[in-house]
Amino acid sequence: MATLNRAHQELFRRMPDECFDSFDALYQRCRSDQELSKDLWVPPQDLLLTHDLTLGIGDNPDFQLNEWSFTQLCRMASVSKDTINRLSLKTASKAFQETLPTFSEKPLQILTKENGIRSVHGVAYTRLWNVELLDLVQEFATDFSPPQRAMDERSTGLYCGEQDMFAFLIDPTGWAEIEGEAFAPGFFIWNSEVGRRTLGIQTFWFQKVCQNHIVWDAVEVVDFSRKHTANVRDGLIEIRHIMERLISKRDERRDGFVEVMRKAMTEKLGRDADEVVAQLSHEGIPRTLIKEAMKIAEQQGAFTIYALVDALTQLTQQVQLAGDRLALDAKIGHLLSLAV
Repeated sequence: MATLNRAHQELFRRMPDECFDSFDALYQRCRSDQELSKDLWVPPQDLLLTHDLTLGIGDNPDFQLNEWSFTQLCRMASVSKDTINRLSLKTASKAFQETLPTFSEKPLQILTKENGIRSVHGVAYTRLWNVELLDLVQEFATDFSPPQRAMDERSTGLYCGEQDMFAFLIDPTGWAEIEGEAFAPGFFIWNSEVGRRTLGIQTFWFQKVCQNHIVWDAVEVVDFSRKHTANVRDGLIEIRHIMERLISKRDERRDGFVEVMRKAMTEKLGRDADEVVAQLSHEGIPRTLIKEAMKIAEQQGAFTIYALVDALTQLTQQVQLAGDRLALDAKIGHLLSLAV
């Protein structure tokens, strides 16, 4: 089993204004970003860098650089960002004028939002909007929702900022049995409209999510990512297939689990009390618990597998040591496999 930390890492790097209370709120933010953003294709020689480090493009002389687009401009100029930050605005502007490419037959791809510049790329970069990825979630994963709020009582696992988007979603009704233990499906998805990170998804089946958004005891972990090159939209097709496989497996397992529970509610563990005691002892259940559980189950009219599992589960809640309780719960959960 694996321990997954992606959502945990996101939790501690996000500012409050990057956190969203619901999937709908995240979706609307990403939709708004797409509607307000505009791609401009500009020859390098047509860029005008002013003395106060704003960019003049066309009729607008005052496009403001944000942290990410400033970083990209430094890379284009092959100048350390730390060095530029130590200079005055006028000197920094002069340094860029001296180092930025001044002529090229290939234009720059500049993403703007109102009067700000979100990113600066060459022609090899292909943009994929965050909302395009979230459209897949709306289409295929309508039963999935964010986990419980994190320990800061603010973070839900849904984030979007200037540089990227990340979402952590689980199906709280999708619990199913895998090799005698209970698991539920979940996934992480991520993307960046400005080239900060890849497009990607990670799906898994898990047993527990703590308040630090660490996913514990994950199995069947599937990873996929794609860079923002010409074929990035092929990545959406693969992500669609990965989501479909996860949901299909969930439905298959959930239906199987329902069938097991139906059988467990009708099938008896033995023909009489002596056979029930013998079977439970064989499964490693302590005789003290067996006696009390049979009294509870008998009140329900029969020693069905479900009645005995339910009774034993009630009794283990009184066990004080967590280790002993977990060991007993594992043995009790295994009784359901007798109904398969």
